Amino acid sequence: MDNLDFSLFVEKIKRITAIDLSQYKEAQMKRRITTLRDKRGYHTFDEYFLALSRDKNLLDEFLDRITINVSEFWRNVQRWNTLKDNFLVDMVKEKRQLKCWSAACSTGEEPYTLAMILDELNALHQSKIIASDLDENVLQVARKGVYDDRAIREMPEAYLNKYFSLKEGNHHISNVLKQKIRFEQKDLLVDEFEEQFDLIICRNVMIYFTDEAKDRLYRKFSNALREGGIFFVGSTEQIFSSNQYDLESLNTFFYQKKKA
Repeated sequence: MDNLDFSLFVEKIKRITAIDLSQYKEAQMKRRITTLRDKRGYHTFDEYFLALSRDKNLLDEFLDRITINVSEFWRNVQRWNTLKDNFLVDMVKEKRQLKCWSAACSTGEEPYTLAMILDELNALHQSKIIASDLDENVLQVARKGVYDDRAIREMPEAYLNKYFSLKEGNHHISNVLKQKIRFEQKDLLVDEFEEQFDLIICRNVMIYFTDEAKDRLYRKFSNALREGGIFFVGSTEQIFSSNQYDLESLNTFFYQKKKA
């Protein structure tokens, strides 16, 4: 009965939000939603859905909970150094303008980290950075650019000193970086992607999708890259049989769109 209750819940949520929860791994998503449902005092998914459909605040809380919003600046510092030293340095030399996309950017730490690197390479002013997420609430945080100590714990001190100001205990990011990033709401599973990206970053998100959804997304990401473009993925998201997506593994967690 509970499985049927959840299946109907998934169908109803898709009707009112356009978010297809069936594309996420069911056990993980069901556990996540059940915890929130029980916390709010509802005993069935049907009861919970009725409450969500009547209470915008409850729905906003639900949408925030089902999206993956764990992020911090320079997460896995060595990977960012690899991106800079092994790829971006040469890409900047080769092209007048870089087109970059941080997909599923959460509260903005990832695209801002990229912006710092491009600025260090004197390429920020001639680069285009798009950052997207499904959750409009986290995008609002990203646009404000105000962070607590947790978000900056892996950041090299030189970047902290250069790009942040401390106000009332929080770290405010430089307007120079804020002005160079376009934040937009996007559902990776449904929406069309722009094309001809030099760099796409999508980290620690794909692990939550079903194999079928991942296959579709890898194809969409590959099609969105220009020939020779770089795809940077997360720690648990190595792409096996990357050839089927016209991608070549260059380094752990880094793939390149094959050239014709």
